[in-house]
Amino acid sequence: MTFANDPAPPTGRLDARAFLRAGIVLILLWFGYMKFLPYEAEGVKGIAETYWLFGWMYPLIGVQGASIVIGVLEITAGLLIALGGRFPFAGLVGALMGVATFVVTLSFFFTAPGIVAEGYAFPALGGTGQFLAKDIGLLAICLYLLFDAQNRLEL
Repeated sequence: MTFANDPAPPTGRLDARAFLRAGIVLILLWFGYMKFLPYEAEGVKGIAETYWLFGWMYPLIGVQGASIVIGVLEITAGLLIALGGRFPFAGLVGALMGVATFVVTLSFFFTAPGIVAEGYAFPALGGTGQFLAKDIGLLAICLYLLFDAQNRLEL
């Protein structure tokens, strides 16, 4: 296993991977921070409280506690992805966490209310569906960074 740095892009070219990494890091850190705020905790509760993966936390640690756990996971993923430019193993773990995060949020498409606009059929998305749809692109970025880290580790 080698811990190579990101290879430099050819002279005069921008490194698209660095932009993808910076973008997903910003999103994960921002979303993670927001989980510490009461209004965001209440918003997350609306779709997470009855979800099998998160529902058990609400009776144990409450609305804010459950939201903080989710926020810590998002912030951790963001920090590890940020380190991934220099340390591929950290990037691999962070990208795996990002993939898991967005697979879980996309699974809400099957359980959350408001996915399809009222009075319409799929693919007419309602507010919740529109909010979750962005995670398709975020998942793709994390998958790209996961495979990139894997290649850099020569796994």
